[in-house]
Amino acid sequence: MRTIIRDLFHPSVTFPKLDGKPPLIEQAAKASRLKTKLASLLLTAIFMFVTADCALAASAKTGNIPATSALTGTQGQADKATPEDAEHGPTQNAVEIAKPFGFPITNSMVVSWIVAVSLIVFAQAATRHMKLVPEGAQNFWEWLVDGLYTFLEGIIGTHLVQRTFWFFATVFIFILAANWEGLIPGVGTIGWGHRGSYGFTIDRPLFRGANADVNLTLAMALVFFACWIVWALWEVGPIGFLKELFAPKGDSTGLMKVIMVVVFFAAGCLEIVSILFRPVSLSFRLYGNVFAGENMLDTMNTLVPALGWLLPIPFYFMELLVGLVQALVFMLLTAVFTLLICQHEEEPAAAHG
Repeated sequence: MRTIIRDLFHPSVTFPKLDGKPPLIEQAAKASRLKTKLASLLLTAIFMFVTADCALAASAKTGNIPATSALTGTQGQADKATPEDAEHGPTQNAVEIAKPFGFPITNSMVVSWIVAVSLIVFAQAATRHMKLVPEGAQNFWEWLVDGLYTFLEGIIGTHLVQRTFWFFATVFIFILAANWEGLIPGVGTIGWGHRGSYGFTIDRPLFRGANADVNLTLAMALVFFACWIVWALWEVGPIGFLKELFAPKGDSTGLMKVIMVVVFFAAGCLEIVSILFRPVSLSFRLYGNVFAGENMLDTMNTLVPALGWLLPIPFYFMELLVGLVQALVFMLLTAVFTLLICQHEEEPAAAHG
């Protein structure tokens, strides 16, 4: 995904270009914008590659079998389809809807691409003609970015937010947009299927919630894990990284010093196991909540067919809140994980959040 906002983490994002700006400052601003876009493009390339790789692995392992577009044949075939009709609802795996040149494309990938393109178009339109007094889309975009920047600055500190804000803001905005776009009518209810004893059943929906596919959530978690390692080595160095994991904390001498060394070494080994499981916990937490919401809405829609238009409405509002909370939780957890490894002992004020 290209840069979601122009100069995402630069304080000058909210100001337009002014005439008469010194050439050196203008060149520096252009270089800063170019670096930001290149970093976002690199993140998007890695992100989409990991997502496609996960989808390929899942497809090869499960061997997705396309469903038939309609149920035809004898009465015996209709009887065989009855148990399948009784167990309707969204499937755990994303459905492959096309395979051009041997590259599998799933319905969740289509929605993720739509979300990415929509954000890019909106961001470009909002920041194309920057005004000193923002209005309309520019006002909303600056409010969103400035609010996220101030919020994260209070948690991870000024120094760290300047280096990592581009990732946290991108992840939050993308996850929130993907969660809410998955609630649009037609997502999961338009596609190919068959007619059975319980009505027409969608076997291969054309669209599916992007974060209802564990491949996407795992890809985001793996991208964060790679960035986390880079930021940690950048901030504290290899020696500081090992000290943060295994070095004893506090001032102790004698036998207590030896005991503390052993205790913190064992704690460091446990911390490594915890770090390795962080991508799994991040991905399954987001995937589980979004997938559970889709199943709940589908259940409310089919529980009482005559009231299928009314029962899901309260749960739609709840899922809007869940989508916001899950995007916020993913961003906060990744930010706190980064703070824990990148904080400096000589700067305790940065960790007050």
